[in-house]
Order: sequence, then C-alpha cells, then structure tokens
Amino acid sequence: MSNSIPEIRDLDFMFIIGSNTTEAHPIIAMEMKVARQRGARMVVADPRKIWLTEYCDMHLQLKPGTDVWLVNAMAQVIVDKGLVDKDFIAKHTEGWPELKANLAKFKLAEAERVTGVPAALIKAAAIEYATTRKAAIYYTLGITEHAHGTDNIFSLANLVMMTGHLGVPFGGLNSLRGQNNVQGATDAGATPLYYTGFQPAGDPAIRAKFEAAWQTELTAGVGKNLNEIMKGVEDGSVKALYVMGEDILISEPNTNHLEHGVKKLEFLIHQDIFMNETTKYAHVVFPGANFAEKDGVFTNTDRRVQRVRKAVNPPGNARPDWEILCDFARAAGYAMPHYSDPGEVYAEIASLAPRYAGISHERLDATPMGIQWPCPSPDHPGTVYMHKDGPVKGKGTFIITNFRPPVELPDEEYPYNLATGRVLYHYNAGTQTRRDSGTMAKVGECQIEVHAEDAARLGVKDGDKVKVVSRRGGVYAKVWISGRVQKGNVWMPLHFTEAAINKLTIDVGDPLAGTAEYKVCAVNLLPVKPGNGDTPEHESDPALVSLHKGNGQH
Repeated sequence: MSNSIPEIRDLDFMFIIGSNTTEAHPIIAMEMKVARQRGARMVVADPRKIWLTEYCDMHLQLKPGTDVWLVNAMAQVIVDKGLVDKDFIAKHTEGWPELKANLAKFKLAEAERVTGVPAALIKAAAIEYATTRKAAIYYTLGITEHAHGTDNIFSLANLVMMTGHLGVPFGGLNSLRGQNNVQGATDAGATPLYYTGFQPAGDPAIRAKFEAAWQTELTAGVGKNLNEIMKGVEDGSVKALYVMGEDILISEPNTNHLEHGVKKLEFLIHQDIFMNETTKYAHVVFPGANFAEKDGVFTNTDRRVQRVRKAVNPPGNARPDWEILCDFARAAGYAMPHYSDPGEVYAEIASLAPRYAGISHERLDATPMGIQWPCPSPDHPGTVYMHKDGPVKGKGTFIITNFRPPVELPDEEYPYNLATGRVLYHYNAGTQTRRDSGTMAKVGECQIEVHAEDAARLGVKDGDKVKVVSRRGGVYAKVWISGRVQKGNVWMPLHFTEAAINKLTIDVGDPLAGTAEYKVCAVNLLPVKPGNGDTPEHESDPALVSLHKGNGQH
C-alpha cells in the first residue's frame, strides 16, 4: 500500500476494484465500513455482487477481464472534464502527452458496450474520484490474477497520478496483499526480480554488494517467476524443487498437468506445518513451526513491520523456518553464518537494504504498533504514506495500456465463465482452516454460484450436483443459485481438495509478472443425475451425449 490502514476510516471517497474485501481482508473492510458510516462515498467495481455492494453508492458490475476499458474510460472522462491535476503532472510525471492521446479512444459509449457498466455510472464515478481530495483506490487479486494484470495496475496508477492522489495522506494506490506476511516475504527478497529491499537483481552493482556481504558468487540477472518455474516442472527442464509454505497442487493453475510434472521431479523438498497434496510427492519433508511457535517479524499490507513472539514450543521435530534454511544451506556447502536468533538475521537485512536501515528487533520491541518502511535511520519515525516529495524514483511514468481480452472466453462448447476466489471462513488451500470444526460448520463443502436463468436452462436447483469441466479437467460441486453472479458466469472457492478448482484454470500468465489468469476460464456444467453417483447425466444416457455441447444445457 502506498498509504496506511488507519487512514481508511477518515476517507471521503473509496474506489474498491477487484477486491472482495469483506471476505478476503475483513479487518480492512471494517475500516471501510467505518468510513462509510461517517459519510464517505464508496464505489465498488466487481463482476459479482460482493458484500461490499450492500454498502456502496455505486456498483460498477463489469464483465470479467474488462478492467482496462473501465479504468481508461474513467481517465478519459477526467480529461474531458478538465479535472486532471496539471501541477502534479508537470512536476512529478513523464509521458503525459502520449497517455492523453491514447486515452482519447476510450469513449463512454464503447466502454458501456465492452464492460457492461452504464456510461452514466462510469462518468459519475470518475468525476467523484477526481474532485474528492481524500480519495483512495484499493485493489487485490481481482486486478492482478489476469493475463493482463500488470496492464490493470498500470491503468490504475495512471488514474492516481493524473489526479494528484499520490504522495498525499488519505489517497494513493493501495494493494491489499493476498496472504499474511506476503509483503514481508517480498521485502526480504522472495522474488525473482529483486534482492532484499527491492534492489534490482539485474543491476551488476547491486549484485556485487550482495556478493561481498554473502561472500559468494551470485547468478547474474533475474530469476524465473512462479509461472515459469511451474512450466519448467511440467516440461522437465526443472529437475528439483524446494516448496515452502505452499500446496502447489491446489494453488497453481492447471494442476492436472502440473501433477504429471511433479511426479517426474528428481527431487522434491516440502517444508510446511501440515501434510497436504504436494507433500504426497515429496522425497523429503521438513516440518516447520507456525506463527505462534517462533520469533521474528511480520510485515503487513501497509508496510508495517511488527514483532512476532513465540508463545508455545513447536511439536515433535518441527523447527522455525530460518533454522531449517540455514542448516540446509550449510549441508549444501555454503558457509552460512551461525545466527544466534532472528533479530540477528533482521539486522543483516537492515544493513543491506536502505529502506529498512532504521528498523531492528530492539526498536520494534519498544514500538507495539510497528514501524512502516521506508525507515532509513534509527531516528526516523517510519513512513505513513509514500511519495510525499514526489515519486520515489524521481518521476512517475505514465504507461500506455490498451485492452487485451482474456485468453479464454466462453464459447459453444464451454459456455460459462468461471472465476475463483475465497470465502470468509477459509484461507487459501484450506490446509489450515479445514481442520477446524467451526469454519467447516460455516462452509463445509464446495459450492458453485450459478445465475438463476442459467440454472433453469440446465434444469438444476439449489443443492444439485454438477460436474464442472474445462479444457483441462473436471471437478464436482453443489449448485448454489445466486444473485451474486451475472448471467453466463459462475464462481467457485479454491479451498476444497475434493473440488480442486485449479484443475480447471488456465496456466497462462501475465507477460511481466507471470501471475496466472485465475479470474477468467471457460467451463461447462454437466448435471449429475440423483442416484447416479458422480456420473454426469449426459454420460449415463447416450441420447444426451451430444446435447452437452452447443446449448449450455448439459
């Protein structure tokens, strides 16, 4: 996040796009509700009628994958109405004339046709955002999990800069990170593009600095992103894999294909707190300690570094991850230093990354609410909002974006669009939350949300079982006739091993980030006849075999 969570309740305008905040980030959603109750305006852009649409002033219910058209059309309205921040653009940006020329083609009438959002709503949302000073944008995986996810983010960044909502309190472009401490993992260097502290891996001077500190030769250039690694597993070019804290056979797309590759790996290490689907294929399993069983720090979505303290001992042979990694490195032949505790590890991070130079375990122990980076020195208070004196890199670059449709759209054979996501009561692959009777009592099985008209065409009702099939695989789920999805669209949660929806999803990634397109995937629904086990109706009756194609009925 460029800004901070505590600012949310004092906003006057919130634009929430691609974020089912109440279910994926409920604490942040509570802050949004506080802001709404004190009079802040709220606009939600989402293909589904998520819970936040019950609180918002405008719901821009766009067609899946049309975010670039929506945001660029809003930007063009702002240009047409003369609402751009000319001073900010002149002082702090570059590339404005080129962007302005490109936006001219994003007309409201065509935006309505492409996105399905009424032109009047697009116009009203754009004007309110541009004319409200305490206005912020929030997004998450509904923006990033597309084959054009970076274009979505660039379009939003253009919108923020052209209106001068960057580098000010109660504003900014705010990414709500998808998992606990994912911000901290990226900060520490768990990314193919950067060393610790977002220092470019492709910069020879940066590489030389880390080679000197770590006393070893490092590979030149950037590494492979997750999508590229998984493709390497599938085609055999990746021979060994060290998986830590992730169940790739649930969370990665096109898992049927990936599973074939995982079976052929010469060596697979899996380090986690529970056994899961990936563990089944591991040659070695390292039992890790969970958050309550180790010391360290977490960094949350608004860059706030906070201490985590051990409450109980880990069970059996489980150990903190950092200890396992250090011992593994030594066994592999690297002279890893013998750190006395996690505080010493963090001190090394701070010594190599300027934006964390002022943060230490000792200082965090005396700062219960944590410290937000950048924090370049021990006497620096931390940074509540970024870019106060202009973009950190000097000038913010406007990046031209043009609409690219999703890779796989519904057709005659697969007439529905599937999007995936989370429910409030479960977390990611469900490895942890499905072990709890309370969460399972709330949501104990996988359901597929289906529009009433689609359900009528299919001849199914609430609770009926269907087989959901794509070009890559099939899973079973119970029908939930829902007013939340648009006609022709279905939605499923990702938490259930027995209905592993990533057997269906397409493993095409964004060309820059590599993030897979989890939000748009063409599927068909095949009703399962009661008393017929798991055999779809068309498979048990030869007269129906030819009917499941072409009409969306079977």
